[in-house]
Amino acid sequence: MTAESVAPLVEVRDLTVEFSSGRGRRATWTPAVRGVSFTVHAGECVAIVGESGSGKSVTARALLGLAGPASRVTAAQLEITGDDATAFTENAWREVRGGRIGMVLQDALVSLDPLRTVGAEIGEAIDTHRVVPRTRTHERTIELLGDVGVPRPEVRARQYPHQLSGGLRQRALIASAIAAEPQLIIADEPTTALDVTVQAQVLDTLAARVAAGSGLLLISHDLAVVAGIADQVIVMRDGVVVESGPTRDVLESPREAYTRALLDAVPSADSRGLRLTRTAEAARVGERAPLPSRRVDGERIVLEARGLTKSFGDGRHERHVAVDDVSFTVAGGETLGIVGESGSGKSTVVNLLLGFLTPDSGEVDILGRPWTALSERERRPRRRHVQLISQDPLSSFDPRWTVGRIIAESTLHLRLPAAEVRGRAVRLLDRVRLDESVLSRHPRSLSGGQRQRVAIARALAPEPEILVCDEPTSALDVSVQAEVLDLLAEIQAERGTSLVFVSHDLGVIHHIADRVIVLKDAQVVESGPVDDVFLRPQHAYTRELVAALPEGAAV
Repeated sequence: MTAESVAPLVEVRDLTVEFSSGRGRRATWTPAVRGVSFTVHAGECVAIVGESGSGKSVTARALLGLAGPASRVTAAQLEITGDDATAFTENAWREVRGGRIGMVLQDALVSLDPLRTVGAEIGEAIDTHRVVPRTRTHERTIELLGDVGVPRPEVRARQYPHQLSGGLRQRALIASAIAAEPQLIIADEPTTALDVTVQAQVLDTLAARVAAGSGLLLISHDLAVVAGIADQVIVMRDGVVVESGPTRDVLESPREAYTRALLDAVPSADSRGLRLTRTAEAARVGERAPLPSRRVDGERIVLEARGLTKSFGDGRHERHVAVDDVSFTVAGGETLGIVGESGSGKSTVVNLLLGFLTPDSGEVDILGRPWTALSERERRPRRRHVQLISQDPLSSFDPRWTVGRIIAESTLHLRLPAAEVRGRAVRLLDRVRLDESVLSRHPRSLSGGQRQRVAIARALAPEPEILVCDEPTSALDVSVQAEVLDLLAEIQAERGTSLVFVSHDLGVIHHIADRVIVLKDAQVVESGPVDDVFLRPQHAYTRELVAALPEGAAV
C-alpha cells in the first residue's frame, strides 16, 4: 500500500498566515505565507527549503496553532490526522502538541527549560501523554537519549541544558519531541550546529521514525540533508511555493532559477576559489565568478599554539581533558579550518586562543608576542588584533543596545568623536551589505543573517589581523551562508586577514580553508592541506567523518 492510498496525516490547501502591525480597526495585515498547499502521509518525509524569511517556520508553526497572538491563519483546508484544525480550541491544540505532532525547534538552548534537567524535560512529555507506566519513565528517558546519540545518557539526564554542548542540547530536544511517539514530527533545522557524525545519528533516528510509520515535515537549509531523507521537496520564497515535487526531480533537475541558485550556493571542493553567490554577469553567462585573489605569507606566523592542554573538574574530584597537547600555526592571510565532533575540544581551543580560558599547560603567541602569560589587563589593549565571530551572535549582543552601540563599542580604543564613530559604523554596515537604518535597531528585530553580518561588522571594527570564526554560518540558510562566506573571502583578500574557521560542515571548510586540523577526543588526529585531508584521509576518524556525510553531500 502506498502512502498516497491512505488518508494523509496533514493536508493543507491554500494556507495563508498574516501578521498585524496595529490594533483594532487600524490594524493592517501583512501576509507572511500565501496560498501554500501540501500533504504529509504516514511513512513519508516532506522537506521545506528556502532562504531566511521565506515562510518555512511560519508554515510549520501554523500546523501547531503557534503562529502567534498577532497572527491570522486561514486555509481552504487544514486537516491534522483527519480533524479540521481551523475549528480547534486551545484545549484541542494542547492535545495535538506533543501527542499527535512533535516539534523540534532550531534553538535548543531557548526551547529547553533552564531550571530543569533534560531528563525531567523528556520525562514530562512521557508522563503527560502516558506513553509508559510512570515506573518506567526514567528508563524510557535513558533509552530516548541513547536513541538520538547522547553519550552516557544516565549522566546527561541529570544535567541542565547549560551544562551540555550545543550538539547535546539539540539531541536532547529531539528526544523530548519524539517522547510521546507522535504520528507527525515537525523538525525545524534539527541538525543545525551538529557535526556530521552526530547529524548522521539524528537523521538515522528520524528516518527510523518515518520507517516505523510516522510522518516527518523537515525544515532545513542543508540541501544535502534534504537529498538524503526527503521524499518530497517544497521550495519557498517570499511566503509562496515556487517549486515542489519528488526530491530527485527538484534537486537534480530544478525548473526555477531560484532553486538553481540555492543549489549553486552549496560550498564544496568544487566551489573553491569561486563565488557562491552569482553576480548578474555570471548568471547571464551561466558561470560562477572567481573570488578576489589573496596572498598567504607563509613566512609570517600571526598565531601559534604550542602544546595546549586544558581539563575541567566535574565536581566529584574527576577531571575531564578537553584539549590535550594541541599545537598549530596560522600564517598571514591564511585560513586554518578546525573540524571534529561535538565534545572534541573545538570550542575549548577557541576559548584558549582568545584568552577566555587559561591552559593547564602550553602557550599561545599572537603576532609573534606572548599572549597566554599576560593578565587580562595586559591583554586588553591587544585584543583588537584578534576578534571573534561566534556561532550565536544574538547571545553575544547586549539585547538592550542598538546595532550602532554594539559596533561603536569595538572602536572605543580609538577614542573617536561621536560623529566619526557613527560614520565608521555606517561604512562597516555598508561593507557587510546592511543599510544605515539598521544602526537604530535592536538585535532581536533582525533576521539571523542580518545578525551575523552585524557580528562581522563588529569584529571588523578594530581592524583585526586575525578573525576567529566559531561556527559562524551553522544557523544560516544556504543562500545567506553563501553571502557570508563570499564576504569573508573579500575581506581576507582586501586586508590580508587570517582566519581560524571552526565548522562541523566539511563542505564549508573545504571551500574556504587552506589547511585543516581534525580533532577527536581532545587531540589532533590529522592535519595538513585541506585537499589531502578530505580527499585522501589517513586517520580512521577522518575517514569516518567523510563517510558520515549525507547522501548527495560533497567535500
